[in-house]
Amino acid sequence: MANPKIEAGWHKALREEFNKAYFDDLKGFLETERSQYVVYPPGSRIFAAFDFTPFDQVKVVILGQDPYHGPGQANGLCFSVADGVRPPPSLINIFKELKTDLGCDIPASGNLEKWAKQGVFLLNATLTVRSNTAGSHQNKGWELFTDAVIKAISDKKENVVFLLWGNYAKAKAALIDANKHTVLQAAHPSPLARGAFFGSKHFSKTNEILKSKGIKPIDWCL
Repeated sequence: MANPKIEAGWHKALREEFNKAYFDDLKGFLETERSQYVVYPPGSRIFAAFDFTPFDQVKVVILGQDPYHGPGQANGLCFSVADGVRPPPSLINIFKELKTDLGCDIPASGNLEKWAKQGVFLLNATLTVRSNTAGSHQNKGWELFTDAVIKAISDKKENVVFLLWGNYAKAKAALIDANKHTVLQAAHPSPLARGAFFGSKHFSKTNEILKSKGIKPIDWCL
């Protein structure tokens, strides 16, 4: 993997990361993995979150942990799947909360590109995974990169709403300047959280915050 062809605003914000030793090690790891295993998402989609949501358009950040590891699921946006792929349980719960919070019909497709195009940056902490092996690319360098991404947003932007769902995402709050941005926390939408995500109303709360800052709200309904 050469240095990524990433949206210009992101490249400017992150260019120092691409020259660090850990990023070279990460590229080497990925080349080895791809030579031996199927890796998701496809190479052209690894940085899809950055391509769909340019740096200067970020309004909201949703943090995930790992890409989906089943065939055809991961499309480079956290929690999202491609058209025609059955939405996984966490995504179904997100849609249920959307319906309760904003009255949105539960969509047939789990593709969240519509959100991304409106400024919702859908970032996984780890941007790749080996097929059928959850967590297989954790602690290989991706987290160093995505922590730098979160910090760049915090340092270089204002009035971004960060949605941190689950303990892993909540730990990233330490990277965010809460004096410049809003951090909303909730349980993870996974069924393993036994419904604790429901009632968080993060979608309506996010829009209220954006409107209070004079920023166009998100059309969350898909």
